[in-house]
Amino acid sequence: MAELQPLFSTLWVVWFFLLFGGILIWVMRPSRREEWRRRGEMIFRDEKNG
Repeated sequence: MAELQPLFSTLWVVWFFLLFGGILIWVMRPSRREEWRRRGEMIFRDEKNG
């Protein structure tokens, strides 16, 4: 089992970068731009007006 440790370490790094890249692409899609703009302005909204 110890001889497989370098392989698993490499696969873990590859998996992490694929996951990170997928999340980044999902978040940065142009179709989600309006949603992120509204979320960014949320802190500046007056609570009385909702």
